[in-house]
Amino acid sequence: MTVTVRPGDTDDAGRVAALLRAAGPLIATPELVRWQLTGAPAAERFGLLVAEAGDGLAGVARTGLLPESGEPGWGFVNLVVNPRERGRGVGGALLAAAETRLAGLGVRRAYARVVDEPAALAFAERHGYRRGRRSLLLGLDLAAAVLPEPPPLAPPVRLSTAADLGDPRPLYEADLDAARDEPGDVGMAEISYADWRAAYWERPDLDRALTTVAVVDGAVVAFSVALTDGRDRYQSGMTGTRRDWRGRGLARAVKDASLRAARAAGHRTALTVNDAGNEAMLAVNRWHGYRPIAAEYRYLRDLRP
Repeated sequence: MTVTVRPGDTDDAGRVAALLRAAGPLIATPELVRWQLTGAPAAERFGLLVAEAGDGLAGVARTGLLPESGEPGWGFVNLVVNPRERGRGVGGALLAAAETRLAGLGVRRAYARVVDEPAALAFAERHGYRRGRRSLLLGLDLAAAVLPEPPPLAPPVRLSTAADLGDPRPLYEADLDAARDEPGDVGMAEISYADWRAAYWERPDLDRALTTVAVVDGAVVAFSVALTDGRDRYQSGMTGTRRDWRGRGLARAVKDASLRAARAAGHRTALTVNDAGNEAMLAVNRWHGYRPIAAEYRYLRDLRP
């Protein structure tokens, strides 16, 4: 079988999104793929590689820089191969092209997300990638779930939505504070407000009406970011609480309000990704009824000294 790898473009968005959806339940829409190609922050240098075999799309590699990394030279490469084409050299061809692109961008260390399946893990390790932290994909049948009674909020805390903020800077400031303790394999530096807006606030799958915030005197002290596919799928992007406001049930409160609003809007499936060692957030998700449905590992490889 002849495999052809080439740069992807916006004309590929529909087929790429369909392949990503077939590979897993997380949100992937043509609009999101097009935005990654044309609207994602310039510092990320996002690039899409597609592998074709015969008349079909055999696989996809998403590549780029990690501009938020606390040290320079970090890049990412995430592969998805059509199940019908696995074991036929598609993954190897995509990975070689992806690593060549990253090396051209000056990447010294590549970061990859690899599904927790024997064949995928063996592929990563065979190509020199070292296993890092584990993440859990959690799911909730939102249409059928019996959500627990929401925790009470003590004044002066009130709940609102991102759509009501007007200026999203208070959400940006809360995100920076909450993210300082987020576990991960890559140390993260502080992102500028302009880059944060471009990377998160402007992305097409962000649902500002379902993104819930806890506010005190105009400051966001806790938040739960909602991503949706515009149909029936809801995904938590990030739930966090400012350090000084932890231990008061605010993460549960904002997530509960967001889930209830999502169900009222017609969303039937709720998804979230949790670091396997983040027990505090795992407890919040278990409280809402989320259960593990899949897992992945982060893998790292040094491309050059």
